[in-house]
Amino acid sequence: MQVIATGIEDVQIIEPQVFQDNRGFFLEIYHVGRFSSAGLPDVFVQDNLSYSVKNTLRGLHFQVTHPQAKLIQVISGEIFDVAVDIRRASPTFGRWVSVHLSEYNKRQVFIPEGFAHGFCVLSDSARVFYKCSDFYDPDDEGGLLWSDPAIAIDWPIAHPIVSEKDAGLPVISDIPPEKLHPPLKAP
Repeated sequence: MQVIATGIEDVQIIEPQVFQDNRGFFLEIYHVGRFSSAGLPDVFVQDNLSYSVKNTLRGLHFQVTHPQAKLIQVISGEIFDVAVDIRRASPTFGRWVSVHLSEYNKRQVFIPEGFAHGFCVLSDSARVFYKCSDFYDPDDEGGLLWSDPAIAIDWPIAHPIVSEKDAGLPVISDIPPEKLHPPLKAP
């Protein structure tokens, strides 16, 4: 396993060791010892799988009081995966980083707590598998508008298919400070 830094500290690209021959391939998606040795979290509590068609854009999502670190990998297809730093005290607050993930490059991306996450599908369809460090809570959802001009993500698709919910998310300047990471505690 090789860990590659990105333009934002703590967001890491993981290249698993792939054993390939004429039968196909084998790789470890997650190994607690190897991840822990690489300084990556070793506790994930929920696995998710999504299926999306070409030009679908999902995100940008986060949880407010129960933030999730995520380990993302594409099982089939190709996506443009994005993490936006929403850690108020971070020197990279409001900046984004992206990585192409596909069934062919077999890369993973680790996104720590304190980031909004989203992706768009570049292939005819994509199956995206991701591990989360905390449980999904629909009452704790937060989100950031995918087209926020202050963030200015350079999405590689012109006319994405976006859910009504995602289309109605706020821009970062309209998100109250208590909804960003880390959430402000009531006095």
